[in-house]
Amino acid sequence: MAANSYETMLVFSVANGEEGAKALYEKFKALIEKNGTINSVDEWGTRKLAYLIDDEAEGFYVVTNFSAEPQFIAELDRRAKITDGVLRILTVRK
Repeated sequence: MAANSYETMLVFSVANGEEGAKALYEKFKALIEKNGTINSVDEWGTRKLAYLIDDEAEGFYVVTNFSAEPQFIAELDRRAKITDGVLRILTVRK
């Protein structure tokens, strides 16, 4: 199966500071690199959330464009949902 292009936005908790959020993103970046090819990473930094998520008003945003096999997206989503410190994940196929 051919690789598709995807864009994933991850929103991390800033409860452990911005450095903690960056360290957590590095784990996801390594996972994406292991299963696909990263084209670009855009760190938006800490931003105010539109509404509280887990009683937090701010989140650290990172947008990643990458190519990967379709079945990897479900695994990425699963790992994000069970990882403490990840507030939200959204992946769209480009």
